[in-house]
Amino acid sequence: MDSENKYNKRKYANLKKGIHILPSLFTTGNVFCGFYAFIAVFNDQHYVAAWAIVVAIIFDVLDGRVARMTKTTSAFGAQYDSLADIISFGMAPAFLAYSWVMKPFNRVGWMAAFLFLLCAALRLARFNITKPDVKGNHFIGLPTPAAAAVLASLVIGFEDLFSARINPVVMVVVVYSLAFLMVSNIKYPAMKKLNFKKRVVFPRFLFVVFFIYVLAIIPRIALFVLSFSYTVMGPIAHLISSRKLKNIAVTENIPSPSEKS
Repeated sequence: MDSENKYNKRKYANLKKGIHILPSLFTTGNVFCGFYAFIAVFNDQHYVAAWAIVVAIIFDVLDGRVARMTKTTSAFGAQYDSLADIISFGMAPAFLAYSWVMKPFNRVGWMAAFLFLLCAALRLARFNITKPDVKGNHFIGLPTPAAAAVLASLVIGFEDLFSARINPVVMVVVVYSLAFLMVSNIKYPAMKKLNFKKRVVFPRFLFVVFFIYVLAIIPRIALFVLSFSYTVMGPIAHLISSRKLKNIAVTENIPSPSEKS
């Protein structure tokens, strides 16, 4: 009994110290946007729901950035952030994709949406238990906000630019691809670790300014280009790395496992 009491005291010791307000407010904004996306989908406002997911991504970026800048990171904040992400970047985009174009597929459509949600949950669970062992340079698997951004940008682009909806078959393929990328072992750069105080060469600075300019002028296209580029960046880098390792093995005449046996 004494050991159990000591465990409970240790378990709630950090919680009794209080909750950091500022980063938690940004996370709450993330939750609100995810919930509002559900409301918008129920009212057949898919365009509004997609933008709500985009705003949730902004809140998600800000809460981590603010927590690190103010040195207010905590175990509570990490768990709260994961719960917010499963709502805004797991359930909301899956429900949006199903309601937007995949509903005519019946079981195939909602099973694709469920797979997206399941893989998002598995991705977040794996991130939580492996985060202490990660150097911070890469994510393992496609981050859930990036996957949600692809779906949201597709809805925004087709609804706004073309006043039409994407082919349902293409949407199912996209949803399945994003789901498998989230639970893959492909490395993606950790954009949250960017250091804005670091000096950069002038051409790189011009590229950043130009990108912000394009994002401000044509946000619909820039949003899709950004999310799609980040999504394919991982598989392309993985293929290049695998090919380089294969070439090195060939040039060094490293015997294959069958030859060794």
